[in-house]
Amino acid sequence: MSTTWYECKVKYRKLNDSGVQKVTTEPYLVDALSYTEAETRINEEMSAYISEEFKITNIKLANFAEIHPFENSDRWFKSKVSLIAYDEESGKERKTSMYLLVQANDVKEAYDNTNSMMKGSTSDYTIPAISESPIMDVFPYFTGEEEQLEKFKSTRDANVSREEEPETPEVREELETPVEANIADRKEYFEEE
Repeated sequence: MSTTWYECKVKYRKLNDSGVQKVTTEPYLVDALSYTEAETRINEEMSAYISEEFKITNIKLANFAEIHPFENSDRWFKSKVSLIAYDEESGKERKTSMYLLVQANDVKEAYDNTNSMMKGSTSDYTIPAISESPIMDVFPYFTGEEEQLEKFKSTRDANVSREEEPETPEVREELETPVEANIADRKEYFEEE
């Protein structure tokens, strides 16, 4: 399933460089399934950063095909990438544009990061435009499965150590999720018959 990004504008009071409080509106990106979920998620994320009241003034679908964060970078850049396809029937060249959000420190680094992300592409491409984005931060969706996986592994290991002879220890060690364990158990059951 592809990721849907929502741009959420948040209005709040912020101290500027001279120490004066000023009302500002800043855009943030949130990965969500619907507008309602985007509103809930941005409320959760922003309450961790802003102690005062804030207001969500706008939520809209973001027009980004992909988001690429890079370490040691603090700004976001919008890269327009034109994919070039050749129409064999007409003999003409067709361009399809998409936008990437790339993290970098300056425009040159954003261009280099965009090129590095597109290296695996099988089609020809050009980068006609790169501009600094007003996006302040990006909040991807984490399911929490990482914690569930750790809990499952520790429970599984405790169960295996209690048994004298595990039925198939090599299979049990490779399993990563409860779903895979269930599939392996069913497979084992049908192979016995």
